[in-house]
Amino acid sequence: MIRVLVVDDDPKLLKMLQRTLAYEGLSVLTAANGEEALKTIDEQKVDLMVLDWMMPRLDGLATIQKMRFNGDKTLVLMLTARDAIENRVEGLESGADDYLIKPFAPAELVARVHAMLRRVEMSQDKQVLSYANITLDPITHEARRGENRLFLTVTEFNLLNLLLRHPRQVLERAFILTEVWGYDFCGDENVLEIYIGYLRKKLEAGYQARLIQTVRGVGYVLREE
Repeated sequence: MIRVLVVDDDPKLLKMLQRTLAYEGLSVLTAANGEEALKTIDEQKVDLMVLDWMMPRLDGLATIQKMRFNGDKTLVLMLTARDAIENRVEGLESGADDYLIKPFAPAELVARVHAMLRRVEMSQDKQVLSYANITLDPITHEARRGENRLFLTVTEFNLLNLLLRHPRQVLERAFILTEVWGYDFCGDENVLEIYIGYLRKKLEAGYQARLIQTVRGVGYVLREE
């Protein structure tokens, strides 16, 4: 059974989220702050974390940073009332995989969680993919460009996975959002540009040539210039 950890210092919201996700057939654990959350994922396997940003003792941002520093790749859906674009970028750059602004409808939370879990399923194909000097192994979750290993988040991995399955094909923005974020994606479409930027930065480290090309007004394509 899929196990979800919900982290929030508001007891009423925590109980509502637990009940909502349990109704979807998910096994739900809870924690009241970041310290409890880190202890839980250290002791138990967790597939996805629903994490509030503003909490005492250890807030959501610091919790994600500690997780990623330790190599933990658990999917993270960040909850916050901060809706400015710079806040969204800060949360995603810290390692969150998606971002949901409060207040939100329980149905939207459920849709986001299911969409994120489908990304894990997509990454479980056993075929090693390659194009130009990029290789990606879904079994070991290892990606390389030439001799350089790429340390990717789950979302970055799934985005590169999709591009490698369609080399030299122009993929429309809507198609990418559907395949990587889920058919019921209802978030800010700017998240795609943000993750394309992250992926390019890692692929182009060491002055490697750009392979992810922008097709204005359409989307993106993986091809050599």
